[in-house]
Amino acid sequence: MGDLFDTVPDAGGGGAKGPRPLADRLRPQSLDEVIGQDQVLGPEAPLGVMLSSGALSSIVFWGPPGVGKTTIARLLARETDLHFVQISAIFTGVADLKKVFEAARHRHANGQGTLLFVDEIHRFNKAQQDGFLPHMEDGTILLVGATTENPSFELNAALLSRAQVLVLKRLELSDLELLAQRAERELDKALPLDGPAREALLEMADGDGRALLNLIEQVAAWKVDGKLNTDQLTTRLMRRAAKYDKSGDEHYNLISALHKSVRGSDPDAALYWFGRMLEGGEDPRFLARRVTRMAVEDIGLADPQAQTVCLHAWETYERLGSPEGELALAQAVIYLALAPKSNAGYVAYKAARAQAKKSGSAPPPKHILNAPTRLMKDEGYGAGYAYDHDAEDGFSGQNYFPEDMKRPVFYQPVERGFERELKKRLDWFVNLRAKRGG
Repeated sequence: MGDLFDTVPDAGGGGAKGPRPLADRLRPQSLDEVIGQDQVLGPEAPLGVMLSSGALSSIVFWGPPGVGKTTIARLLARETDLHFVQISAIFTGVADLKKVFEAARHRHANGQGTLLFVDEIHRFNKAQQDGFLPHMEDGTILLVGATTENPSFELNAALLSRAQVLVLKRLELSDLELLAQRAERELDKALPLDGPAREALLEMADGDGRALLNLIEQVAAWKVDGKLNTDQLTTRLMRRAAKYDKSGDEHYNLISALHKSVRGSDPDAALYWFGRMLEGGEDPRFLARRVTRMAVEDIGLADPQAQTVCLHAWETYERLGSPEGELALAQAVIYLALAPKSNAGYVAYKAARAQAKKSGSAPPPKHILNAPTRLMKDEGYGAGYAYDHDAEDGFSGQNYFPEDMKRPVFYQPVERGFERELKKRLDWFVNLRAKRGG
């Protein structure tokens, strides 16, 4: 299976023999050859400042696949004359880590620093992550971790406090075009694609530079006359699946985008993110639950029918299944996006819960308590209660809060949708209560 640890001291291709993949042949030899990531590598960006000041600290790179995490780590070792060691958290156990640390300790004693690059660092458990700390603190290693998952959730606070998180972004189409041009120079031939097909190829890479170079290598090997159009290209190539981890950041990012698009009354954007999640393999039942939550939280009583629409769409999906049932969910998404919005009920509920927690066990006023026994009647339970139906307008205006509590206001309906009518009713009751001294 080969060695667990890659200890290549530079960023070159080493002494590898035989054919090399295009991605390996185009690996940058210096940081200024890295395409994209100016927000990290620019002169005034974090890494640029660290290198110019000669004070490189431990780092965690957070970003999607194929954006240069490993390459930048190798180049940092070259720039700082550190010995480069690469491990993967997937294949490395505790015993392997001990060997890595021991070798780094020997190098440190002999005046040689070690840049330890840990790919998929989030795969290490808490104890393994803690194992890095003493070696980082005494200077035995300079840690450069790489993760596709949110470090805030996946890495220990102690490790994060000793490392700076740098965010690497998916490559833009302009970045991918520069990479394609670099590949064509290396191959000494132009890709046999017309303009739209070339753009389609870049889009297939989905912001992943390594994926683009693999696709280019395939296309360049074809023997074709003239240039291929988009249909011919997509017939020959399978479109790369969009990056989507149903338990990771993309799941939460996309559902956030869907929810905020609905809240922002944009049905087209809402449908787009809904479609993105379905294409990524999301369970439609999760989406059914989430759109129902949107109806409760963001529409509320401005359109009481919204919740019913969502529940009916959910039920329809359960009866029809995919793909027809997903149309019912899509129609619910459209309905929610175009419905009047109000979170007044949600705000009122949270405020009432907070007040209930604050007031503790304050009892209800005695006049609204039942008195099934003589003793309770003697204690004043139910005394003075005004039966609302006996009032001419069906409203007594009595106080229903604890006697020592100043009357709070929780529910404040908005002037939108059905809540406009509820506000009229509420104002009417407020005026009556004031007249009757309730």
